Amino acid sequence: MKRRVFLTTTALTTASILAGCKREESSKYRVNINKKRKVEIKLSTSWPANFPIMGEGVNRFAKKVNLASDGEIEIKVYPKNILVPALGVFDACSSGQIDAFHSGPYYWKGKNPAFSLFGGFPFGFISNEMGAWMHFGGGLELWRELYAKYNLYPLLGGNTDVQMGGWFRKEIKSLKDLKGLKMRIPGLGGEVVAKLGVNPVLLPAGEIYTALERGTIDATEWVGPALDIRMGFYKVAKYYYSGFHEPGSVLELTFNKKFWDSLSKDHQNIITSCANELNSTMVFDFQAQNAKALKELKKKDVILKNWPDEIIKEAKKALFMVIEEQSKKSEDFKRVWKNIEPFWKANRDWTSLGLKNYLNMR
Repeated sequence: MKRRVFLTTTALTTASILAGCKREESSKYRVNINKKRKVEIKLSTSWPANFPIMGEGVNRFAKKVNLASDGEIEIKVYPKNILVPALGVFDACSSGQIDAFHSGPYYWKGKNPAFSLFGGFPFGFISNEMGAWMHFGGGLELWRELYAKYNLYPLLGGNTDVQMGGWFRKEIKSLKDLKGLKMRIPGLGGEVVAKLGVNPVLLPAGEIYTALERGTIDATEWVGPALDIRMGFYKVAKYYYSGFHEPGSVLELTFNKKFWDSLSKDHQNIITSCANELNSTMVFDFQAQNAKALKELKKKDVILKNWPDEIIKEAKKALFMVIEEQSKKSEDFKRVWKNIEPFWKANRDWTSLGLKNYLNMR
């Protein structure tokens, strides 16, 4: 009887202990599952505070990431010159001074000539073609491979769609009118017009109007009606030309790669999904606001112009001269262009058959 009581008591005690352990273990895991994993991201931009469309888009992106992550990810957006200068974001992010930035890939062609191709090129992809190449033509993989050498991981962060060719103080009637012209124009577009006799100048947004007003430059491109009207270029340069240099310019949302790799997979997925949303809605925003701003510009005695056929013909020749030169200088440029060219030609044929013919009929 004593032995039976002892065994029974021991069994009950053991069961009680095990049950307690299970409750404690269950409670422990329940706390870990529900605990928020707070992540704070310092993101600098190349734009002024609350800059229309581009800056506003990044602010919306930050809010949506916070909402989608249930408050776990907080992105603090810093306009240009708060943490780093407008064109200092690449190096600052590469070194880990900031976690991410929003800017344009063509600004970094001095680092690697191939980077300019990821931003777009004259007579190249429009926005939907660029997105097709990035997602389904190998563009993103190449971009990330080359940026990884700088400890960076890029995401698509918007697209301006077709840009205007720029504001000119004097009418451009022929090639000779371009000779010696000082023009603010970045990227491959700048290299192409340089072949036509233009002196390209790279200036950040805040310096362009003053340079144009004072005659330091003779012309400038910027983006399109929605942003250009806010810059006030029409006050000092009346001739507004349609464009060929940036038909679908990419904006980037780029992260320090070491920081990106430290994020959990679900956090990476949330950020990527919100970046894709930013990329597409920015195109829609530009379309809506450009149409509205164009109506206003027409009331301000702006003279809308197309480039003379002579200049278009020579610019196309100049493009392939630039591509050949850059391909000889840079194996990376050569490899990226080799990937782009067949995709560009195939999409050019389809876009001409579909969209171009439709627009002509409309």
